[in-house]
Amino acid sequence: MKDVYTIEDLRDWRVATADCELPLRLAVIGDPVAHSASPQMHNAALAALGIPARYTRLHIRPAELTEALGLLHGAGFIGINCTIPHKPGVLDAVDFADAAAKIVGGVNTVVVGADGKLTGFSTDGPGFSRAIRECFGAELRDLRVLVLGAGGGAGRAIAMQCAAEQCRALTLLNRSLDKLEPLLGDIAEIYPFDRVSSGDISDLFLKIGLANSDLIVNCTALGMKPGERSPVPAKYLTAAHLIYDTVYIGHRTPQLAAADTAGARGANGLSMLLHQGALSFKIWFQREAPIEVMREALLMRADPGAK
Repeated sequence: MKDVYTIEDLRDWRVATADCELPLRLAVIGDPVAHSASPQMHNAALAALGIPARYTRLHIRPAELTEALGLLHGAGFIGINCTIPHKPGVLDAVDFADAAAKIVGGVNTVVVGADGKLTGFSTDGPGFSRAIRECFGAELRDLRVLVLGAGGGAGRAIAMQCAAEQCRALTLLNRSLDKLEPLLGDIAEIYPFDRVSSGDISDLFLKIGLANSDLIVNCTALGMKPGERSPVPAKYLTAAHLIYDTVYIGHRTPQLAAADTAGARGANGLSMLLHQGALSFKIWFQREAPIEVMREALLMRADPGAK
């Protein structure tokens, strides 16, 4: 079994996976995708429940997406997860999509029907909500939320979830203001516009936003690599802030290090990955996921020395 398969493998899936003890019937597709922790999480769940299937990674480039989706049924897939950059493209390609996927403008979970029809879902927003509840013991409706990098896929899903749960106030910051315009229009349909603020990621807007926020969510890519700066410097944070960094990596991210310096509570994106993954699992199998088994698998991947 390979760590990552490609469109060439998918074209002759039976031959490409002939050495696998159990059929590969689930996957995460992305470009890139080798970094994804989803296989460890889902394979632990499948094994724990005795389901005779395994989950893998498919490196699918944007130009290959339509073909890849068309090959899933013939290859025996139950479903897939979608990561960057495919969530919007999959929304356009599926036969049916749930309301959450339409609201956030992307699909992260697909069910492959017995008839080959594809149904798309988004579990990103609900997964984020569960992560905040678990990590901080708080409900989004009780918080004033600042989303950094709100114009991207994860930022949009999180912003829409905050609006849907009627958070107390919502501040959206993004490097490019143009990318915020569609999001602001969609939020206005479900959330009081006088409780929304927006701006670029400059010191001025950061200071204003932080002064009026309880929860700060980093949806930028800053922190993926060691040595990168924190999106929000420690000097701007207070001990009262809650910091959620959607980046999940082996090392402590710069944003969480800044939270430590300020005495603020912080958490990384592993909990969001866990909860959106558990929701995907339930969609595929119509049963609750063994979430503690999945959590342990994720923690072991993040820290192989963890018990």
